[in-house]
Amino acid sequence: YQRRVRGSIFAVVFMADAAVIRLKPLQFIHVLDNNNNVTRVEIGPQTVTRQEHEKVVLGPEDMIKIPPRHYCIVANPVFRNKEGVAVTDSHENYKLRHGDEEVRFEQEPFALFPGEKLQGKVSPLTVVAPNSALRLRALRDFLDGKVKRLAGDEWLFPGPGTYIPRVEVSVCEIIRATIVKPNQALKIRARKACLDSQGKARTAGEEWLVRETGAYLPGVDEEIVETLSAHILTEKKAIHLRALKTFVDVFGKERKAGEEWLVTPNDCETHIVDVYEQFVGLVKLTTLTNRQYCVVLDPLGPNGKPQLGQKVVKRGEENFFLHPGEHLENGIQDVFVLNEEEALLLRAKEAYDSRLPGDKWMLKGPVEFVPPVEVEIIEKRTVIPLDDNEGIYVRDTKTGKVRSVIGQSYMLLPNEELWSKDLPPVVEELLAKERTDGSQRDRTRLVTYRTPHNSAVQIYDYKEKKPRVVFGPDLVLLGPDEHFTILSLSGDKPKRPHVNKSIALLLGPDFMTDIVTVETADHARLSLKLSYNWQFDFDKSKYDSTAALFSVPDFVGDACKAIASRVRGAVAATSFDTFHKNSAKVIRTAVFGTDDKGKVRSHFKFPSNNLVITNIDIQSVEPVDARTRDSLQKSVQLAIEITTKSQEAEARHEAERMEQEAKGRLERQKIDDEAQAEKSRRVLLSLQADCAAVESSGAATAEAKAKAEASQIEGEASVKQAKLKADALKINAAADLEQKRAKQTLEISHKKALIELEVQKAKELSDIEAEKFRAIIAAIGPKTIKAISQAGPELQARLLKGLGLKSFMITDGNTPINLFNMAKGLVATPGSEPSNSRQPSISALDEF
Repeated sequence: YQRRVRGSIFAVVFMADAAVIRLKPLQFIHVLDNNNNVTRVEIGPQTVTRQEHEKVVLGPEDMIKIPPRHYCIVANPVFRNKEGVAVTDSHENYKLRHGDEEVRFEQEPFALFPGEKLQGKVSPLTVVAPNSALRLRALRDFLDGKVKRLAGDEWLFPGPGTYIPRVEVSVCEIIRATIVKPNQALKIRARKACLDSQGKARTAGEEWLVRETGAYLPGVDEEIVETLSAHILTEKKAIHLRALKTFVDVFGKERKAGEEWLVTPNDCETHIVDVYEQFVGLVKLTTLTNRQYCVVLDPLGPNGKPQLGQKVVKRGEENFFLHPGEHLENGIQDVFVLNEEEALLLRAKEAYDSRLPGDKWMLKGPVEFVPPVEVEIIEKRTVIPLDDNEGIYVRDTKTGKVRSVIGQSYMLLPNEELWSKDLPPVVEELLAKERTDGSQRDRTRLVTYRTPHNSAVQIYDYKEKKPRVVFGPDLVLLGPDEHFTILSLSGDKPKRPHVNKSIALLLGPDFMTDIVTVETADHARLSLKLSYNWQFDFDKSKYDSTAALFSVPDFVGDACKAIASRVRGAVAATSFDTFHKNSAKVIRTAVFGTDDKGKVRSHFKFPSNNLVITNIDIQSVEPVDARTRDSLQKSVQLAIEITTKSQEAEARHEAERMEQEAKGRLERQKIDDEAQAEKSRRVLLSLQADCAAVESSGAATAEAKAKAEASQIEGEASVKQAKLKADALKINAAADLEQKRAKQTLEISHKKALIELEVQKAKELSDIEAEKFRAIIAAIGPKTIKAISQAGPELQARLLKGLGLKSFMITDGNTPINLFNMAKGLVATPGSEPSNSRQPSISALDEF
């Protein structure tokens, strides 16, 4: 780039210093006369001779060419007179309009005068397309036709057309029309006070919608804010609008600021939200079937305003839109369909059909019911089916009295309700163990308990203040004011209080076990494990007897304590050795006591609750002190050893006696067995001799018979073998003969077939040759054959005639001469091969 610039500068310097400058056509230069300091223009084609006092300040440059529909801008243009000739001053300098510009259009190529400059490039005129416009701004005051434009004014040049530029006007931007499609609108804002496309006055900042479909070209004082799309309204959809200020909508209705309303399909199919409307949301169609209803809160009144605090019941079939401010209470609800075992508990909220507010009544089925706005549905009730052993607790809301209904299907009255019976946690836990399904107890249902066999349950009625006892097996039905008497019994070994909780009292007979620590008179501490057999002795027909069963809450603990006390007292007066020898008697005497005769009684009865102890079993006696336990163990071991040794001596003596008896019986049996063996041996020897005789005779007979049969079998086998060999030879000979016969037959057949083939071949070849000869003869024809047969002699005659010889012959003298065939041998026929035999030849003919 630097080299290119330097070259251009060098060319200019060279051109400025050149004495002769040759200008091509459509070129010009500016020449400065240093004497008068005047610059003139020289236009080619010509040759300019530069004087010493002249200098080329510009050029050579190409003249400015403006094609059709183009323009250029010339800065500092020259003044021109009416004829269009450039004006000069008194010094012949061209007058320029400094700081001004001139737009020049299509014309002949022209040169720039000194001081003029081309602003930019030659540019095409701006063509404004349809549906577009140029925003123009006036740079200075001027008269545009009949319109006076002031500096700063803006206006549009709409298309289609070609914009002719002016120096007083600048192009701000190109504005293109916006296409408004169906169901669309343009939001327009006024930049300043103006008239819109419909001639309506608009203030600065005001907005409005253009709804007409097609191309819309905004005015010079208008701007497009956005394109709005219409909301499509269907039978199931409406739109919720809110007014931003007071205005008149497209339907001609005046809307106050903040007012809300619906636009439904009955108003129009599509709606474009206006500039003073705010889209709140879509509202779906509320549809009620013939089995549904709803309660509309704050419904729209005849004046189109919401009636606050009012309600309207609508029942299907019906379709409607919820207007602004309206909403449904509890949504869409199903119509109450009651059968003959169902009813509704109703309460009047307002005066309704001679009923005062607060009145309650029952509506029984079968019926369909839609509650009016004056009536409130408290609950739906059904007939409660109850078995003979089932029931419910019912409370009268007026009197507060609670009663139980058992064994019948029951419908609550309007002034009744189900009452929940609460039980102590211990009772709930015990009843839960009785249920196998693990479900929770329904507190309104009658509490039942299955009393086990041979047991009793006490129920206390707090209202009547008296108990009742139920004996099992039976079902206990608990009244509203009744509760179970809980038994808290002792358990474990030794007994601890409040271990077992129970509703039912087992009546026995049964047993219980306890561990009692006692001390003897000689201070030996012992641990006794005692088991008591017990049962209750009572009369079911007497109330006092049955009530006494539950007079002692923990009969197990009290009985064990009482018995343990008696046992401790009795053992304390007895020494260890005496107690160890007579422990059962001591304990039974202490517990049961003795009668007048000194005999131990058979039972011990507690009169407070009729508990009877029938027997005592001493399961174990263990010393508590370690030394006592060791001494007791030693004495027990010693007693065991003495007993064991005595039993061993007795067993040994008995064993020796039994051994002697066994040996005697064995010797006697042995003698008897030997005598019996000798008898058997004698019989055996006789039998052996008989067997030997029979065996020897039988062997000789068998051997002779075997040899005879063997000889016979051998002879028969030889005969049979000879017959088989003869048959085999016969078969082999017949097979060989048959094979030779077949082979000869095949050879004869083969030779016969070959001979027939040869005969057939020869016959076919002779037929082919005859047919070939016949075809050749037929093809040549009789005339041709005749010509061929005559051609040889005639040729020979002509040859001899041409040579002028009558006849001559050349021979070697050894070969006989056949005068009949001599002429034929003089000349060879065309295509014939020379013969190997020695024939007479004529050299001249051979050469010819």
